Amino acid sequence: MTHVASMEELRKRRAYECRLTPDRALDSLDEAEAFLLDRGLLTRTADCALPSLFVACHEEPYAPESPGFGQWPRTKFPWFGELGARGYLTIGVHRGKNVLVSPETARLLDPICRAELERAEKDSPLLRHLADAGPSELGDLQLELGLSPKELKRLRAPLERCGALVSRSIVYEDPHRHTSELSRWDQVVREAAGGGGLADVIVAGVRAAVVAPEQELRRWFSWWDDAILEDERLVQVDGHVTLF
Repeated sequence: MTHVASMEELRKRRAYECRLTPDRALDSLDEAEAFLLDRGLLTRTADCALPSLFVACHEEPYAPESPGFGQWPRTKFPWFGELGARGYLTIGVHRGKNVLVSPETARLLDPICRAELERAEKDSPLLRHLADAGPSELGDLQLELGLSPKELKRLRAPLERCGALVSRSIVYEDPHRHTSELSRWDQVVREAAGGGGLADVIVAGVRAAVVAPEQELRRWFSWWDDAILEDERLVQVDGHVTLF
């Protein structure tokens, strides 16, 4: 008979594996990379049961009296972008918020994002332009498509939420400026993956979190299907979901 852990056991395992206690604080970017590969996906800040990179840093905030960016870790806040610079995808499918994903999780997401790309392409001049021009920086797209920054943002936001569009941050030093490069999903993940899909992505999320409130699962990503809760890999414990 399969043993189902108690909530106390699950919370202890979650605290350890998601590095929720100061003794498990990340000390280096290499450790942060290993954390990402172990969990499979990381949010930037804590907003749900999914593991958070910044929470795992256990570092005092950059500006304690300021909300928003001021609450990010004082010295380790660049790590989210630096992991992206190491080649890990940063995608806006967490209801418009960015998550870092491992290559394995990217493969699970692939069929969903390709389907969203195919669905959206016919009505999106931005996606069609990127198909011809290739990955492009924001300034170039504004010029080539005749768009204001606000108009481009309005076009890109829903495409990033569904995974059809991927944004990569770029920092130039001379002169110093920040911008982003936009790519279609099929330009950053060249080969279609076999398998994957929404149920596998949710299961990967539950594995990453160890245990999560059942009602929260619906809010993790930009897609949902109630039938996922019937997946035999998931088990319910006191209103929460974990894995067998």
